[in-house]
Amino acid sequence: MLGIGAGRDLPTVLIIDDDMVSREVMATVLTMTGYTIHTAAHGEDALTLLDAGNCSPEVILMDAQMPGLKGVSLVRELRSRSKASIYAMSGSDVSEDLKKVVDGYLFKPFGPESLQQLMEQRRAPAAVEPEQDLPVVNAETLEQLRSLMSSAAVREIYVAVVQDLDKRATALRQAVAAGDVQEIRRLGHAIKGGASMVGAMQASRLGAKLEAEGDQLDNVPPLLEQLEAAGANLRRMLEAEFPAQGQASKV
Repeated sequence: MLGIGAGRDLPTVLIIDDDMVSREVMATVLTMTGYTIHTAAHGEDALTLLDAGNCSPEVILMDAQMPGLKGVSLVRELRSRSKASIYAMSGSDVSEDLKKVVDGYLFKPFGPESLQQLMEQRRAPAAVEPEQDLPVVNAETLEQLRSLMSSAAVREIYVAVVQDLDKRATALRQAVAAGDVQEIRRLGHAIKGGASMVGAMQASRLGAKLEAEGDQLDNVPPLLEQLEAAGANLRRMLEAEFPAQGQASKV
């Protein structure tokens, strides 16, 4: 079902609800208010609609209790296909697991003003403190490593750290797309531990933030951008402190 609100400054909404009456009432009310509406009767139908490219919602309203694909699993599939804000709808309480992966929730019945209020009150992404004030590498740690082993060996350690950060940044992007907050926090923990062992202070601090804030999906993309910048800073430090001896040794 398509609405009539395309000319107004209101988001396109995808409603996913297996109850036909609830679905059509919501669609009608929101359309009359000015929203452009698409509907799907089941989670699988919504994915088909998104995969076909016939719908590019900015907001997704999904019933919390449906047969078939639902709940956290449905949210992960939706996140992998859309950047829309996702809100759960329910006539009773919403599970804690579902609350952690959606952007908010609404209790039925609700009107367009409740939806608008929810979107306006949606928690803004937390500000990310710049990491540039931190040294790329702790000077004492670097000197300790130099006192224990050759420059070539120290360089290889930092090469491994830089390569690991690249791999984990890729894994983080995949986890964000899947809405997998546990994997995001696990990756943050691993980054924090590995980077701290070699005194990579910027990367270590960002890993700690990902571990602590990984369940807030809106906070992760800016942290990921800063993590990639920290990796680039570490690479520049590496080339300045330990110039590569031959092409084979370059990062």
